[in-house]
Amino acid sequence: MAEETASEPEGRIEQLRNRLRQLYHGRSPAAVRFQLATTIVDLLIIAFFVATPLIRDRPAFLWIDYSVAVILFAEIAARMLASTNVPRLMRQPSMLLDLFILATLLAPQWLENFGFLRILRLWSLSQRGLIWEQLRATRYREWEDVSRALINIVTFLFVVTGFIYTFFFQGTSGFEGYVDAFYFTVTTVTTTGFGDITLPGTAGKLTSIAVMIVGISLFVRLAQMVFRPNKVTFPCPKCALQRHEPDAVHCKACGHVLKIPDHAD
Repeated sequence: MAEETASEPEGRIEQLRNRLRQLYHGRSPAAVRFQLATTIVDLLIIAFFVATPLIRDRPAFLWIDYSVAVILFAEIAARMLASTNVPRLMRQPSMLLDLFILATLLAPQWLENFGFLRILRLWSLSQRGLIWEQLRATRYREWEDVSRALINIVTFLFVVTGFIYTFFFQGTSGFEGYVDAFYFTVTTVTTTGFGDITLPGTAGKLTSIAVMIVGISLFVRLAQMVFRPNKVTFPCPKCALQRHEPDAVHCKACGHVLKIPDHAD
C-alpha cells in the first residue's frame, strides 16, 4: 500500500510531463493553440523589454519586472519537464539566454547594465519552428527568408540601442535619451552619419565601428532576401536540398522529381 501511495505522485508527474511534451512539441490543434498563446505572451514580454529604459523609473516597474520573472521561470520549468534530455536542453543557446534574462529580472538593480541583452529573446523566438510552419502553409511562404533577415536586423537595432543608451546616454532623461540612442544606431548602421550625435572617446569610436560593420552586413543580407528570385522551402527527398523555385519539377542538385505543394493565391 505504501508503495502504491508513493507511486501516485510519480505517476502524476509523468502524466504532466507527457502532457507538456504534447503541448510543446505536438501538432494537434490544442498544441498549436498552446504554442501560439505562448508566442503571444513572449511578444508581450519582448515589448516590455524594449520599453524598459523608458519605464525603469516608474513606481510599478519592479512589480512588472518580477511578474515577468515569474512567467519566465514557469516557462523554463515547463520546458525542462517537457524535455526528454534536460542536460542537452540546458546547453542550448536559447535556454542559456533565458536563464541569463531571468537573472536580470530577479536582480534588476545589480544587473541593469546587461538588461539590453533581454532583446535577444526576439531572436530566440524566431528560432521556433511553429511560426515558420504556419507561414509556409500560406501564400506568403516565400517571405520566410525575408522575415528571418528582418527579425535579425530589428533585434540588432534594439540590442545596440539598449547598449548605447546604457553606457552613453543614460544621463539623459529616459525618453529623450533612448530616442537619441536609437537615432544614433540607425544613422550609424545605415552609414548615413549626420554627425549631430556622436559617442565620446575611444570607446565610442570603437563602438561606432563595430555597429557599422555588423549593421551593414545585416542590411546587405536583408537586401539579398528581398531582391533575389523567390524560392520555396521544400526539402528534396533524395539529396535534402532545401530551396527550390516554386514551379520546379526536378531538383537542380540531383534531378529527383519534386512534388512541391501548389498553394492557391
